[in-house]
Amino acid sequence: MKLSKDIINFLEKQGFTVVSTIGNDGYPHNSCKGIVRIEEEKIYLIDLYTGRTRANLKINPGISITAVDEHLFKGFCVKGKAREINKDEIPQNMIEDWKKKIHGRIVTRIINSVKGRKGHPSHPEALMPDPKYIIAVDVEKVVNLAPAKINLED
Repeated sequence: MKLSKDIINFLEKQGFTVVSTIGNDGYPHNSCKGIVRIEEEKIYLIDLYTGRTRANLKINPGISITAVDEHLFKGFCVKGKAREINKDEIPQNMIEDWKKKIHGRIVTRIINSVKGRKGHPSHPEALMPDPKYIIAVDVEKVVNLAPAKINLED
């Protein structure tokens, strides 16, 4: 399934998404992940910590990616199948794209601190490890999370 430009633009503006997988116990597992790249039919997520998400995807490749903007009253849940791209197979330009996003987050945090907006006392983005692998998601379905009765275009 192809993602619309509107959905791609929305997802690219999000600082992070909530990714859901299903564990061996049958329960959902949620984790925050960063999007490193979006193509019309594929989303690439960075996984910095090889934990439950990776283990769950080995059992069941089904995944959902949820992003919401409360201010815009807009959100989407993208569902699909995931596969792993090992660290040594990650294209260098994808790693560079991720580093640019991290640098942008650090700059935004510094600017907000200068403006007096309280946040985390340090810069946790600077402490993030290099990616262990990338999750490549083939998009199969998109759910618009805005209530159907609300016309958001007015």
